[in-house]
Amino acid sequence: MQESASLFLVPTPIGNLEDITLRSLRILKEVDTILAEDTRKSGILLKHYEISTKQQSYHAFNEHRTLSKLVERLKNGEKMALITDAGTPAISDPGFLLVRECLANSIAVESLPGATAFVPALVKSGLPAERFCFEGFLPHKKGRQTKLEQLSEESRTMIFYESPHRLLKTLTQFSEFFGKDRLASVSRELTKIHEETVNDTLANLLTYFSTSKIKGEIVVVVEGKSK
Repeated sequence: MQESASLFLVPTPIGNLEDITLRSLRILKEVDTILAEDTRKSGILLKHYEISTKQQSYHAFNEHRTLSKLVERLKNGEKMALITDAGTPAISDPGFLLVRECLANSIAVESLPGATAFVPALVKSGLPAERFCFEGFLPHKKGRQTKLEQLSEESRTMIFYESPHRLLKTLTQFSEFFGKDRLASVSRELTKIHEETVNDTLANLLTYFSTSKIKGEIVVVVEGKSK
């Protein structure tokens, strides 16, 4: 391989299989092992691009257990690529622990640019994008209200990931803590056939999605508090 790194963080498409770089495809073909969050899902992508590199499961439930062995293999010269089901590794997905351990052991890490869901959602929202904060998934229970209270004073544009069955609850709480007239944007199924982005006030978004069938991965972008 041309690159000197041992571990490569390779973004994968968030929906449309064409959204992958030529370099990413080459890396996936040249490494010794692909660490995949779900080998069945990643298998679809690899088969589509005729990539036969062996896969190994690496996800939130086994990363602590497998970490030391993977680092040892990397130190011994093995080249690995880390991918998730969709998007960039370590962005609300496994990857942080492995990267941190590699750096602690002087193992070179290379992160390739590529697909991630929150960037197109932010750009399509029409909200200020020069300064923003990415919050990922809010706590489900413990600490959720405290976090929302803190964010109620945030002046930057805020970005959240959410699941379909919690969207209405989240929009309701956003209306309560941020104000029902706060502008926001909800994007779902980005890059897929049924992609949808709705830009409106939190109150109107809640009304809209209360009468809609909610499916797919969701990104919510919320206007920051006016100074």
